[in-house]
Amino acid sequence: MTIAIVDYRAGNLTSVQRALASIGQASVVTDDFDQITSANRVIFPGVGAAKSCMQALRETGCDKALQAVREAGTPLLGICVGMQLMFEHSEEDDGVECLGFIPGQVRRFQLDNPSLKVPHMGWNPITHNNDPLVEGTAPNTAMYFVHSYYCDPNDDVTQLCTSEHGIRFCAGVRQGNTWAVQFHPEKSGPEGLKILNNFCSGC
Repeated sequence: MTIAIVDYRAGNLTSVQRALASIGQASVVTDDFDQITSANRVIFPGVGAAKSCMQALRETGCDKALQAVREAGTPLLGICVGMQLMFEHSEEDDGVECLGFIPGQVRRFQLDNPSLKVPHMGWNPITHNNDPLVEGTAPNTAMYFVHSYYCDPNDDVTQLCTSEHGIRFCAGVRQGNTWAVQFHPEKSGPEGLKILNNFCSGC
């Protein structure tokens, strides 16, 4: 089993690698096209702003590698900014054209309740559908979120899970061989590690 973590100069890559190591899954952090496209599983995580992250993806050629992974049918998991960049467009940075893998938009939280802060940060329960990625996780289990924007998929996209922060928002999607979650499974304790393990061994 070869697991590639896509290195496009974003944050949070090593924490994903450490989480994988804790469940006995070796991985490589790489921006090499051949290493990414030959892997058995690919994880596309990240922390940062959409514009700079998209620029880094193009500069490293990781955008083309991710497209090749999808076309090959290799299981691909996006995390946080990695999820957002899979969509068509983000409202961040005055508007950013993203990878366009998943139909839909990324929108900034506009909340009426002044007691709710943006960014949405901390533990929040998710409601999930049946899918191999979340198999074995407890109903309404809490996951760790840090984000100011949320994904708004088109109706034909399968929403894997939802959460709530002033509004009910999409917290995960699946489209064929591609999964993506807004929360950080690598920071979400044992239940988050179940999701990473499911991706590595079950999806």
